Amino acid sequence: MKLIDIAQVIRSKNSGPYELTFDIIFKEYETFEKVSKANIFNKTMFAKLYNISEADIMGIISFKPAKAIKITIVRPISSGALGETDVYGAQQHFPLLGIEFDL
Repeated sequence: MKLIDIAQVIRSKNSGPYELTFDIIFKEYETFEKVSKANIFNKTMFAKLYNISEADIMGIISFKPAKAIKITIVRPISSGALGETDVYGAQQHFPLLGIEFDL
């Protein structure tokens, strides 16, 4: 199963100059429940996907009313810093688009 086929929204954004937040909003409540129960989005998986330390993952939250999973990480480079290429953090969700898994 591909994430891009079951998610209505996959996005990233700043949550301040030192943090990035990723939102995955599912099309169907049933699918959201299955993904949440399977614990597909966990610190180990996300750290490997983004090549970061698990300690840099601030939180992974399932929010049932919105059928959403929210992941917040420490920004590798603060927004607007020299060498930073995505001031708004809006282009960081790309690795999520290739995720495939079995439910």
